Amino acid sequence: MMGWLWPCAAAAIATTTAAAMGSGPGRRGWWLFRSKVRCPVEVVRHSRDLLSYVLQDRESHSNNHDPKRETKVMADLRKSVREMKCILYGNGDADPVIEACTNLTKEFFKDNTNTLRLLIVCLPYLDLETQKDVTQVIANLQRQKIDSRIIASDYLEANKDLLDILMSGYENMEIAIHYSTILRDCIRHQVAARYVLDSEHMKKFFDYIQLPDFNIASDAFRTFKELLTRHKSSAAEFFSRNYDWFFSEFNSKLLSSPNYIIRRQATQLLGDILLDRSNTPVMICYVRSKENLIILMNLLREQSKAIQVEAFHVFKLFAANQDKPPEIVSILSSNKSKLIRFLGDFSLDKEDQQFEVDKAKVVAEISML
Repeated sequence: MMGWLWPCAAAAIATTTAAAMGSGPGRRGWWLFRSKVRCPVEVVRHSRDLLSYVLQDRESHSNNHDPKRETKVMADLRKSVREMKCILYGNGDADPVIEACTNLTKEFFKDNTNTLRLLIVCLPYLDLETQKDVTQVIANLQRQKIDSRIIASDYLEANKDLLDILMSGYENMEIAIHYSTILRDCIRHQVAARYVLDSEHMKKFFDYIQLPDFNIASDAFRTFKELLTRHKSSAAEFFSRNYDWFFSEFNSKLLSSPNYIIRRQATQLLGDILLDRSNTPVMICYVRSKENLIILMNLLREQSKAIQVEAFHVFKLFAANQDKPPEIVSILSSNKSKLIRFLGDFSLDKEDQQFEVDKAKVVAEISML
């Protein structure tokens, strides 16, 4: 009878015994495969032992490389990671047990054990399915609370260099999506998001978003957007300190991109940023720029209705500004008739009263110039 075991723990049984591996000289790591039913804490410890073995083996560059042993280690590691996932998410027949999740989380983030670091560093060496399981395990652990405290946040604060490792993943197509997914889960914590925002990594996003691989580029944009919108106070501080270079890059590389998807995503993100009350000082600064106005007016001329609508939500801020600089007034005045005619024909596919109200206000403001 195995009913007393933690749910799913009975599945964490190594399939290869010490006898099968041998125990003499040259059989390093045979103890990893001893058959044993493991509780959540032991599952984490066993996974950590296997990961340490993998990392040591990769870093040693030894000529005594044993393919059979590596295959068995990887198979056992695959099972252990899946077991952690099963404990945290349940197995379909049973929901996760809180006490089991708590014990697993405590052991995972236990001082001086670095299980998260090992998983991240060893991720490139794992097979695709195990990589997917690892990202799900890490995602769950970022939300686990111990005594009402999310200890993953404390761990990341003490190990910020892991965020550098995750950012470097965009340079490797094989692991870019997995590292990016883990990074987004990590920046749920403000301490992690602030670290990335304050780093040189932010400048690299403008290149990653333009990568030729659509999936990686789209994933990079998701992370970029998350950094700029999730934690309002940290994002506002970032904009205030980095306004000039950031919007110069944003305008030239994203809003003016030849790629339709990038232009559309960037226009929507710009609206999200400027219309957020936390970023009011940024918005005021942005709408006083002649160059910014020209870019938005060009976006209003896009053939894509989606881009036009997103651009309008930003353009209306220029029109509503009661302290317009002379160069802004000059541009709007010289294009008054064209703008009024355009806005008169501009409508949404579905009726939207707020949109019509906003449009009427913009027309009124421009008409008075």
